[in-house]
Amino acid sequence: MVLKMVSGYFFPNFLIGVILTLLPHTVGARPSSAADVIDIAARLELFVDHYLIDAFQGTRLRLHEPRAAGTGLAFDRPWEGAFSGYVTVMYDGSLYRMYYRGLRTAGKDGSELESTCYAESRDGIHWVKPDLGLHEVLGSRLNNVILHRSSSFSHNFSPFLDKRPGVDASERFKALAGTSKTGLYVFVSADGIRWKKWKDEPVVREGAFDSQNVAFWSEAEKCYAAYFRTWTGGDFKGFRTISRATSPDLLNWSAPVMMTFGDTPPEHLYTNQTQPYFRAPHICLALPMRFVPGCKVLTDDEARMLGVSQGYASDCAETVFMTSRGGNRYERTFMEGFIRPGLDPGNWASRSGLSALGVVPTGPAEISIYKQAHYAQPSNRLERYALRTDGFVSVHAPSAGGEMRTRPVRFAGKRLVVNFSTGAAGGVRVEIQDEQGRPVPGYSLEDCIPLVGDAIERTVTWKRGSGVGALAGLPVRVRFVMKDADLYAIRFRE
Repeated sequence: MVLKMVSGYFFPNFLIGVILTLLPHTVGARPSSAADVIDIAARLELFVDHYLIDAFQGTRLRLHEPRAAGTGLAFDRPWEGAFSGYVTVMYDGSLYRMYYRGLRTAGKDGSELESTCYAESRDGIHWVKPDLGLHEVLGSRLNNVILHRSSSFSHNFSPFLDKRPGVDASERFKALAGTSKTGLYVFVSADGIRWKKWKDEPVVREGAFDSQNVAFWSEAEKCYAAYFRTWTGGDFKGFRTISRATSPDLLNWSAPVMMTFGDTPPEHLYTNQTQPYFRAPHICLALPMRFVPGCKVLTDDEARMLGVSQGYASDCAETVFMTSRGGNRYERTFMEGFIRPGLDPGNWASRSGLSALGVVPTGPAEISIYKQAHYAQPSNRLERYALRTDGFVSVHAPSAGGEMRTRPVRFAGKRLVVNFSTGAAGGVRVEIQDEQGRPVPGYSLEDCIPLVGDAIERTVTWKRGSGVGALAGLPVRVRFVMKDADLYAIRFRE
């Protein structure tokens, strides 16, 4: 006989419906069907959207601002320069890898002046440009160039680590590259340095591609997903936007579908920088550059003093934050800038909001994002920005206090851990409820030992202990009552 717990007692399944109709319901709790219950298993869940949230009371979602952490890489080699960009950063075991376009002077997309450059790091903070000796550039092989005189492909060469199960080691690195004239080609590599075309023909042909076009294996959807530049009006008209195609094998792709952004106004999204978050790969983070054409902030004199190339001082840009849980929908929970141009006047020139593809760990409690500074200027470089681990968005409670309750979830695990931060006079208490919103005996708010402090992972404890294994597999809600606190993520662990 299958038993289910209701209000602390176990009953046969056939009696559950009768019992629930006789028990008082908590005001505001919404009954749910089995289809409404979200199975989060033992996944890390970030509060970057409203997916898990049923109700706020005195709390809200808060977007956190990354902290400037110094120069990551200067584009200062003779074959790099003012128009270097379209950066990809990845963490490959113990080695961080960086790829970017080297370009000294602006020109037509896919010109022979473009090359693909490589840098590496042991910590994601200090970078070196190895002399690889692969190509002769400007009369010497002492350079970090991995692709040269590849015209259309060095313009926006964007690698990824192929995490599809069973991928051959000789092709564990893949890359998309190409322009509107060529379409997107796939390149492969065993070591991330020596590359070759996978097929001598494009795999995606429909799109503008005049930007950094990205791909990855989506473990959540069991397919490859590619995100690339299109235009809302087609044929380079309207707004710069993002389309998506999927493939089971990187060769056969679905027809591109334009991404949606909810009920938000159209904007020029110059890049998309969409990628599964490495700690929660079912959630894709996107850090596109919002381009604002015609927004001139620098005076002509300021632009001359900075050395801004002609034609690159009449627009501005910044990095914004979006998420997706698959399909052709982005969540634009926040319309505000994620990384603003800031006090540095050089970042108010056109396209200085180009963020790199890739969010990587750079410490036990830190992740890093990289963004260009001073684009189209002699001082063009890549800056590093730091956040606490999982620290993009939090459920925030002011000093007056508030609470948040989740939708019904089903979990696997024996304890609940949270990523949180409080003030000295703040705190967080946690209550586990049944799906009707009634406290489960032993896991009520009054039973919870208050959480005070700051931790990437802290186990929630009640008077009876931290064990929640008896509730695993059952539909429950989790209620957080907070004061001067931020809740970033939760996870049920063994």
